[in-house]
This record gives sequence, C-alpha cells and structure tokens, in this order.
Amino acid sequence: MILDVVKVFIPAIMAFAVGIAITPIVSHYLYTHRAWKKKSGKLAFDGREAVVFNALHKEREVNTPRMGGIVVWGSVLITVLLLSMLEFFFAVPIFDKLNFLSRNQTWIPLFLLFAGSLIGLADDVLEVKNRDGFSRGLSLRIRLVAVGALALAAGWWFYEKLDVVAIGLPFHAPLEIGWLVIPLFILLTLFIYASGVIDGIDGLAGGVFATIFAAYAGIAFFQNQIDLAAFSAAVSAATLAFLWFNIPPARFYMSETGTMGLTLALTATAFMTDTLGGGHGFLALGIVAFPLVATVASNILQVASKRFRRGKKIFKVAPLHHHFEAIGWPSYKVVMRYWVLSIMFAMLGIAFALVG
Repeated sequence: MILDVVKVFIPAIMAFAVGIAITPIVSHYLYTHRAWKKKSGKLAFDGREAVVFNALHKEREVNTPRMGGIVVWGSVLITVLLLSMLEFFFAVPIFDKLNFLSRNQTWIPLFLLFAGSLIGLADDVLEVKNRDGFSRGLSLRIRLVAVGALALAAGWWFYEKLDVVAIGLPFHAPLEIGWLVIPLFILLTLFIYASGVIDGIDGLAGGVFATIFAAYAGIAFFQNQIDLAAFSAAVSAATLAFLWFNIPPARFYMSETGTMGLTLALTATAFMTDTLGGGHGFLALGIVAFPLVATVASNILQVASKRFRRGKKIFKVAPLHHHFEAIGWPSYKVVMRYWVLSIMFAMLGIAFALVG
C-alpha cells in the first residue's frame, strides 16, 4: 500500500518539477520566435466574425504565445523517459516500481496524449505562421479526421487486445455491447475533444484538466490500477506546472498542442477505469468532467438555437464561460468558480465511479 502511494506521488512530483524547470526554456523559445497569432480575433462556426468574443478577447490574442501545452506533455514525456532510464541502468527495486509504463494500463493513454499533442502542435505552428487573416491552422475537418483515426485505433485496441465488450453500470451487471465499444469510443473522443475550447480564459483549462486527471488518478488507485493512477497523477501535476505560468497574466496559452492530447488521453483513461477496473469510469466522465460537458453542450445548444430559431441565441456568446464574461463577470471570477465546481464534481464523480 505504501509503495503504491509512493509510485503515484513520486512521478507526479517529478512531472511538476520538470514542468517548472523546462518552462523558462519553452517560454524563451516561444517569445523569441513570436509564436502567437499575427492578427487578433477569430471566426464563429458559421464562418462570420465572432463579434462578442472578439470584443472581449481580441487584444489578448496577440503578443502572447500559443503552444504552452508543450509544458504539459513534454513534462510527462521527460518523466516517463527518466523513470525508464533509471529502471534500465540501475538494478534497484524502487526504480522498477516507479516506472508506470505498462501494456495493459498506460500504453493507450500515453500514445493518445503524445500523438494528439503532436497533431495539435502542427496546427499551432501553421496558425502562428499565418499573417493574413484569422486562424489558418489545420482545418476543423482535418483535425476531426485525425482525432477520429486515433480514436478508431484506440477503440480497436480496447476491443481486440483488452477484450473490452461492455460498459459498467452502477448497481447492475455491465451492459454488453460487443464491437460497438469501438464507435462508442470514437464518439466519446470527438465529444471530449470538442471541449478543448475551454482553453479560452487565463488559467481556466489548466485548473479544470488538472482536477479531472487528479480525480481519475484517485479512481484508478482505488481500482488497484496503480500504473494508470501514476500516469493520471503525472498528467495532473504537469498541468499544474503549466497553470503556475498561466495564471493571469498568462505567459502563454495551452492551445491545440495541449488540449488535443489531454482530451484524447482523458477518454482513454475513462475507458481504462470502466469494466477493466471493475468500475464505471465511462459514465463517471460526465460527472468528473462536467465543466467540459457543459462547454460542449453550450456550443451545441447555441448552434441549434441559431439554426432552428431564426438566428436567436440562448447565450450572449458560446461556449458558456465566455457567456459569463459577456454578462459582466470578471475573468478571474469565472475561472475560480469553474475551479470550485471542478473540485466538487470531481469528488462526486469519484464516488459514482466506485460505487456499486
């Protein structure tokens, strides 16, 4: 038990320390190469200028680098490599214990974290190189195809290699769905990926994602999936290192290279803590990640309302956190209230995931 706790906490502390250490290097590089949008503002889903959003944020989008998510996945990658090297070069039992790389627990979330982050990095690089208009990174269609392809591969692995054919239900036997696990994984991945737009206010995405992964670290730990718990804790701690520098005024934004990898890894972690762990990690995601769910839901409702109600909007601007800004809430109030709600829903989600 004590060694299991150490295995979870030490990689997390390492990831945080690495994140704090590499940030000055990453930050210097991003500022030196002017890695920010060259024109402020963005377009709405219908291709028109997002008037309300731009009134709130357009002046913040220039002169602040993107690609801050490098700190998150870079810290996790360095931590994984360090622990693997320690195990390889030193025949000490504790180093073997600390290495959380395992085929049956962490290969999928690690792969999705890094693969998604690299695709997001490509999008960010293209965006900051654009000088003649609004965002010109990878098109939404290309990003969705990329995310869908990664989700298809991961869903197949769950079904074929890990024999996941059911979804956990509280107080009931698991619901057998067979090969439908694959399309379910793809749909959930795309839904959670859409929540990446929560990276819209300084400190918001960092606090929310850190809390969510900390919650899944707890869920995995109580399921005795210690490697997965260590991975989730390391991601949470690396995100906290990013958050240290993202508290207003933000030194950089997380952007796609952060949110794409995190949302992909989160979906995999939710599935890992479902029937594989004897819990309900899949259904618990809707509770643990409620701020992300609310973000996507507000976008869907806004688009549907404008389409079917002759242009009428439900919110002043979507997603929801920007609506609160538009009605007069200071950005710090929005962020801190989201943090509070994230913690409360995380605790509720942990209880739900483990009950029954």
